[in-house]
Amino acid sequence: MKESGQVSLYIAYCRSLISRIGDWGERANIHVYRRGLASILLHQLASHPGNFDSLQELMDINLELDTRYNERQKEKGSRQEKKPPMSGCNSSKPPQSSS
Repeated sequence: MKESGQVSLYIAYCRSLISRIGDWGERANIHVYRRGLASILLHQLASHPGNFDSLQELMDINLELDTRYNERQKEKGSRQEKKPPMSGCNSSKPPQSSS
């Protein structure tokens, strides 16, 4: 899962994979799950306090982090749209006076 916003699809994929190949144990499942996460989520998890005792707990936290991240991205986008375009500010020369 390398694209942000696709956490729920990745979780469904992992659950399906575990059900087909069998449960390897909680620690191994967590390890395999984390390997496929997008780097942005891995960075957010690194700052999250504590260890994860279950795969379900890790999946729940990922859904929450992904939701927050996507909300921030939408807010950034709406703020960018509201900024007025800057005109004439790119010139490094002062305006010429017509005398």
